[in-house]
Amino acid sequence: MKLSRALFVIAAFFFVFLPAPVGAARREPNTPIRHFIVLMQENHTFDNYFGTYPGADGLPPDVCMPLDPNDPSSECVRPFHLGNLPIEDLDHSVLTFRRQYNGGRMDGFIWALRLRNQDGRIAMGYYDGRDLPYYWNLASQYVLFDRFFSSAHGGSVWNHMYWIAAVPGTEKNSIPAEGFPNDIVTIFDRLDEAGISWKFYIQNYDPSITYRSRTEIVGPRAAQVVWCPLLAIPRYLDDPKLFQRIVPLDEYFTDLQNGTLPEVAYIVPSGASEHPPGSIQAGQRFVRSLIQALMRSPYWWSSAFLVTYDDWGGWYDHVPPPQVDDYGYGFRVPAFLVSPYAKRGFIDSTTYDFTSILKFIEENWDLEPLAERDARATSIMNAFDFSQPPRAPAFIPWDWPPPSEPPRPKSHAVYAVYGTALAIGALAFLLPAGGLPQRFRPGWRHSRKDDTRPSGPKGSR
Repeated sequence: MKLSRALFVIAAFFFVFLPAPVGAARREPNTPIRHFIVLMQENHTFDNYFGTYPGADGLPPDVCMPLDPNDPSSECVRPFHLGNLPIEDLDHSVLTFRRQYNGGRMDGFIWALRLRNQDGRIAMGYYDGRDLPYYWNLASQYVLFDRFFSSAHGGSVWNHMYWIAAVPGTEKNSIPAEGFPNDIVTIFDRLDEAGISWKFYIQNYDPSITYRSRTEIVGPRAAQVVWCPLLAIPRYLDDPKLFQRIVPLDEYFTDLQNGTLPEVAYIVPSGASEHPPGSIQAGQRFVRSLIQALMRSPYWWSSAFLVTYDDWGGWYDHVPPPQVDDYGYGFRVPAFLVSPYAKRGFIDSTTYDFTSILKFIEENWDLEPLAERDARATSIMNAFDFSQPPRAPAFIPWDWPPPSEPPRPKSHAVYAVYGTALAIGALAFLLPAGGLPQRFRPGWRHSRKDDTRPSGPKGSR
């Protein structure tokens, strides 16, 4: 057993678990999750990515989508494996949502796209473990959500606003010429009020591209204003203290190395967004680089990394989304959680949307809700198991099916032993005499009363 490894773990304890210096403004979390990172990718449904994942609520075996739901004699199309077939950016406007949803009948997926002069049959295509091995292997080791809905019927603008503020921001699914109203309260305002650090990381970030210059920008770079809505809120641009929290993605990797990772981090992509017709393989490599960097850092032991997708992108999904108000929910999107406290191989069928992310942040750091949506949302707390010590990071293979047990990097074999002991010791040191709040003690189980699926838990696989 090398001394350097032991020293690494000891350093990790001081680096991650010790409280802030006396006098620093800091609110302690209610769980062992001291760093929460969330990445939002683009334009896929759950059935499109995980429709054939073992044990998940995926593609029905008898589904056949009519070309025209208004014609009883219409030909129909069954789901088919996409593989390397070329795809296009399917229309995913509010009107297309309504036609595909079709009053809850969920039979307009092809028809709606044909009305937009697209080959709607492509909407029935799906990927599987051969195409998405890294994601499927992550799900087999951590948590896959199979009832995670987008927050709004429309595309990126509304859904990214719900992600940061629990409101659509505007009546139309577009950024107003004058930007979003300055009085919209975001989760980052709540974090600032509580002295909790945050950053918004952007891949290929160009700080000159904001809502004020967006009309002059040609190409995909302009999307950063949509995917990071802070760049469309005037006060976030005009206040240097706020604007400096919006940073290039490179800082994520240096923050992991330098001990400056914020407590809450939002990440948006650029070229690796998986937005059709973009490469899903490039997206997986991008996500893997982010998660592996976290796993190799001392922050792993106190972190959670959640990946989700902003909207359905026009693809088929068979689960009718609950209609909670005039804006949403939209169709299901892929979502999965990676953390040393994530339940192993767990399929979480609780009903969630993007405001469930906000709800978790609010519960973890005792923050007030932003709006009605997040106040009523269900937190993703059910995906964690805080009654067990944190798990060491595992190497996630790039092939499907995976080995029966993913091999662990040798450098982490010792970290696991020391890290677990230090984590337990750190929690005992940091928490008051009462220990963990009741809802995080062994034996506690999160309420799932909002889950409308038939009873019957899905456990480890």
